Amino acid sequence: MNKLKSAMLSMAAAAALFAGGAQAAETVKMGVAAEPYPPFTVPDAQGNWSGWEIDIAQAVCAAEDLDCVITPVAWDGIIPALTSGKIDMIVASLSITDAREKIIDFSDKYYTSPTVVIEAKGAGIDAVTNEALDGMLLGVQGASIHEKYARKHFPDATIKIYATQDEANQDLYAGRLDAVQADGLALDDFLKSEDGIACCELVGNVEPDPSVISADVGFGIRQDDTALKDKLNAGIAAILENGTYEKISDEYFDFDIYGGN
Repeated sequence: MNKLKSAMLSMAAAAALFAGGAQAAETVKMGVAAEPYPPFTVPDAQGNWSGWEIDIAQAVCAAEDLDCVITPVAWDGIIPALTSGKIDMIVASLSITDAREKIIDFSDKYYTSPTVVIEAKGAGIDAVTNEALDGMLLGVQGASIHEKYARKHFPDATIKIYATQDEANQDLYAGRLDAVQADGLALDDFLKSEDGIACCELVGNVEPDPSVISADVGFGIRQDDTALKDKLNAGIAAILENGTYEKISDEYFDFDIYGGN
């Protein structure tokens, strides 16, 4: 009887140890902007998320044994949600800028994308300059680097603010805007869509201004969260090294989204 009791206790201890090991992954609240941003982050009607950025972030988390739980947050409140502790990291195509680095920290970059301007066909914008955009109605997403850049560099354009990039794109398609400015890869996806092909065309890249805008994108983290930063950087390096990054990217893009070092 004592042997049986001892065996049962040993089994219970082993089960508890196994359960503890199974729950060992650190839970991280992964904040995404609560809007479609194809091909990076795309929700379905049931609230499930897919897209290149979701796949990359989950691969980084898996490489470092992090249980990353998707937490949708309104775009204009996503940095306050991070600093207040409602989320632990931002996965929302967040460019690494000097202004943002005064408030939050970033992981190493996980992709690179230029900022571009596209126009409605026939708008007659022949360059990405203040002179060419003088008097034009330019749509940008509010509380974004694009709003800040446009207000600084295109003061003679009429800036119209949108809650989401998709809304700006649809107004461009409908003829209610002359142009929009946004992340080049996201707008490339729109230009390849049926609506984009019908309505719009690329004007070109904006001039660099590191104080406002950057082509490098990283995961946003709190400035004091060095442990998570180290894990995310290690995870990014791991998936670049083992081919996971390339395998995921090949499903979405026919070019090198990572860019130079």
